Amino acid sequence: MHGQIARRLANRQLDAASDLAAFKTDVDNFYLLFAGACVFLMQAGFAMLCAGSVRAKNVKNIMLKNILDACGGAIGFYTLGYAIAYGDPYSTLDRFLGGTTYWGGDGLDSGAGMDTSYMGWFFQFAFAATAATIVAGTVAERCKMSAYICYSLFLTAFVYPVVVHAVWSSAGFLSSFNSVEGGGKLMVEHGAGVIDFAGSGVVHMTGGVTALIAAAILGARKGRFHDADGNPLPEPHTFPPHSVSLQVLGTFILWFGWYGFSPGS
Repeated sequence: MHGQIARRLANRQLDAASDLAAFKTDVDNFYLLFAGACVFLMQAGFAMLCAGSVRAKNVKNIMLKNILDACGGAIGFYTLGYAIAYGDPYSTLDRFLGGTTYWGGDGLDSGAGMDTSYMGWFFQFAFAATAATIVAGTVAERCKMSAYICYSLFLTAFVYPVVVHAVWSSAGFLSSFNSVEGGGKLMVEHGAGVIDFAGSGVVHMTGGVTALIAAAILGARKGRFHDADGNPLPEPHTFPPHSVSLQVLGTFILWFGWYGFSPGS
């Protein structure tokens, strides 16, 4: 009698522990999905901010570019970018790029795990799309659509993932969390590596440097410093924003998105 009661209590304790572990996994997955959705919502914030900052005739163009960042970024990061950033996460080799897994989504599953699940991919994709969209405002009103598509794909498929792998991957040569024995150049030479908690360098510095290079290549908007004949203007011409209301709306959407950006990290 006492033995049966003890076995039942033990089974219930095991069931409770199993249920608690499953509940913790579900909460983790939901929080990661919610944080990723908040970060992705920042695409709408960038779109509103950019639309409000340009002239009315260029609103459709800048809105389409923001949509292309989300769509092109998803294609680039799914096919190549995630593999370069986090491929072969359990590798014992210290690589400059990712490993052999996740090319075209190969190896991703629906289970829990930051690196191996589709949910982990979605969270990281939202960051990649954010890095790409930073440049949209810089090249507003002076970049051809075809060139912007090529840029968006290349940044999310190669440039940004290389930086991510170096800093955030457990096999990154700059990372403080490099788990490869004898790996991590900064760890070996200086005893410390790079720590980037929520993308201040990985996301925003990458996007900012890219935007700086793009601005240097494209130059100023037509009519800003020179007239139609190429003669310098006495004073730079100003282009009033299309809508201050959209600028403020975009700012608040970005503000809200940051509650997934930093806490989610």
